[in-house]
Amino acid sequence: MHRVWPAAASPRVFLGLLLLALALALAPGCSSAGGGGDNPGDEPAADGETADDGEDGEDPDDERVPVEVATIERGRIEEVLRFSTNLEAESEVQVFSQAARLVTGLYVEEGDDVRKGQTLLRLQDDQQRTQVQRVESQLAKASREYERQQSLFEQQLISEQAHNEATYDLEQLELALSDARRELGYTEVRAPISGTVTQRLVNLGDQITVNQHLFDIVDFDSIVARIYVPEKSLPRLAPGQSAQLFSAAFGGEARRGQVDRIAPLVDSRSGTVKVTVAIPRSADLLPGMYVTVELLTAVHESALLVPKRALVFDDEQIFVFRLREGAPEAAAAVSDVGKEDAEGDEDAQDGAAGGEPALTVERLLVRPLLEDRDNVEPAEGFAAGDRIVVAGQAGLKDGSEVRLVGTEG
Repeated sequence: MHRVWPAAASPRVFLGLLLLALALALAPGCSSAGGGGDNPGDEPAADGETADDGEDGEDPDDERVPVEVATIERGRIEEVLRFSTNLEAESEVQVFSQAARLVTGLYVEEGDDVRKGQTLLRLQDDQQRTQVQRVESQLAKASREYERQQSLFEQQLISEQAHNEATYDLEQLELALSDARRELGYTEVRAPISGTVTQRLVNLGDQITVNQHLFDIVDFDSIVARIYVPEKSLPRLAPGQSAQLFSAAFGGEARRGQVDRIAPLVDSRSGTVKVTVAIPRSADLLPGMYVTVELLTAVHESALLVPKRALVFDDEQIFVFRLREGAPEAAAAVSDVGKEDAEGDEDAQDGAAGGEPALTVERLLVRPLLEDRDNVEPAEGFAAGDRIVVAGQAGLKDGSEVRLVGTEG
């Protein structure tokens, strides 16, 4: 069955139906864009509010610097100077041979304690002993001849020249005997100091040469630690002052020592003074050990303790930032502005009326009296209970506004 449209009305009716279909198709999009729908989730945000305040509820426009603070307290502080060095023995010698001979006797071993002059080894000495005996015989004969010539000279029976020749022969043989005895002495190697044999480099039966290294001897009563202390600390040092030494070989256990000598001059290049710390043998420390030396120079029992992590260095000066609350007038001004911006919003007005005063910081110079590993004691300008910034101070200036984060330590 076919519909028949009136000829005059067909174009106008068709055009009207087409426009109606387009209007129905566009109706949902216009409702969403215009915010006129019935869905409560499509309501526009109120004036002065942002669509997303952040996951943690913080205001992204907040320009205050987040900082962590700590409270200054009183406590004990010890000024300790720490230095690292290797131990050395002031009395330490290497023993060398003075003759080329065969080793016929070896009398000490590594670890043995020896006295000064004690025989360490003996070399073959047959030839040297024979030479000493030969010269002694010749000297005895020359001595008798000299006595005879001296008697004749006193009686004026011989000339002065004959007397002088007899005197010369006697003196030459005395020198030859001295040389022979010295060569014989070279066949016995003796300890030049008292101490402990730390190294033996020769064996029985070895053929040694002149100036060959034979032994090392160390006096363990002469072990010292040489440290170099800045000249500013010199007034707090004195001979006899106690020192502590720490070595990895003994874990955290301290060994005792004391300041033995302080050099009478300052090194102009480094600005330091050489300090020699003596170590008793009972400390069981050995030459060559790497140790940390601590010198206790001063103790204050009730000092203001400023944590070192709060310090800010500017050239050669030290500063900290101390927390202070802003003036009440400033807080009231902030509150009034909040009321104007949130006029008609009861919640905004309540928050503005109860706003906290602005927190600011002041930059203070620190003149340290004493310092230890974790704290410094300021000379002036601080009191117990002051809150200082210990984290976040890198970007602060005097008067910067801050907000507190973290836990106060």
